[in-house]
Amino acid sequence: MTASQTDNGADLHPRGAGGAVVERTAADEVAVHAESSVRAWWSQSRALTGRQLRVFVRDVPTLVQSLLMPALSMLMFKVVLGDAIGKATGQDSAYGTVPLVILVGAMFGSIASATRLNRERSTGLLARLYVLPINRGADLTSRLASDLVRVFFTTLLLLAAGTLIGFRFTQGFGPAVGLVLVALAYGAAFGIMTLSLAVNAAPGAPIVPFLGLFSSLLMFFNSGFSPLSAYPEWLQPIVANQPMTPAIDLMRALAVGGPITENLVKVSIWTVALLALSIYPALRGYRKAATAR
Repeated sequence: MTASQTDNGADLHPRGAGGAVVERTAADEVAVHAESSVRAWWSQSRALTGRQLRVFVRDVPTLVQSLLMPALSMLMFKVVLGDAIGKATGQDSAYGTVPLVILVGAMFGSIASATRLNRERSTGLLARLYVLPINRGADLTSRLASDLVRVFFTTLLLLAAGTLIGFRFTQGFGPAVGLVLVALAYGAAFGIMTLSLAVNAAPGAPIVPFLGLFSSLLMFFNSGFSPLSAYPEWLQPIVANQPMTPAIDLMRALAVGGPITENLVKVSIWTVALLALSIYPALRGYRKAATAR
């Protein structure tokens, strides 16, 4: 029997006896896993994650937008707004600008991934993947995993660029790792939300304008862009509790010191809430998108 082959070259065989999946390993040994098993989900998610990363790297415009544009934006924020924010807060603006741009990079990269997913739905790729004998959650998992890989490396790049405008870690190695984990948690929550929207929207829907507007509102109304006290009093509670502000404040505290507990609780609540509200619609929407005629 001829094996089916995914875009990344991994061999995925049709179902064997009892609905099992026959997968050829690197050593050319045959491993049999039930399609719904954790082992099948894990191995197939890894294979499809490799595919997603290759698609991302080969998409030069998206790669430039995801990596270079945030770094250039960070430098512009520093040049244009740095002194004003520093005078208002008494703290180097880099400690707000760098976390802000890291989160903005995570958001706009996720929007690009969601747009690609919506486009792949219209080409019939989701339908072809769905009829293969692979775990039903593997493709969505691979898309989220590749987004987290992107967020991780983008965060490291922006932290390195941040040293050029005065960003420093003063709290040690542990808090520095914590800062990266905050970026990953934010990226995971925003990523699964955009994937959920992408599979539930009609093919060719204007995802970018809507999500871009939403992300822009978050980007310009947070404590990294301007001190909380600079906003009108009626707007301050909204700005203080929107998803980006506690994440920025937590990342700032992990880098240079400050209160952590309250912002950590807010970040945790936002992350869990977005994941809980998005996972089921994402899975249900993916099934409908893949089986629609």
